[in-house]
Amino acid sequence: MDFIRILFSVLLPPLGVFLQVGIKGAFWLNLLFTLLGYIPGIIHAVWVIAKN
Repeated sequence: MDFIRILFSVLLPPLGVFLQVGIKGAFWLNLLFTLLGYIPGIIHAVWVIAKN
């Protein structure tokens, strides 16, 4: 299941974070990172998935 979350994180980072933690602070932070720059959103999403 982590492979699918990481795949979603590369394609659409907030979706991968949402699948991992739901609508919490990490999701909103990742949405902000993705809007500011796509690469920081990917890095944050992979970090959140790997941490949990």
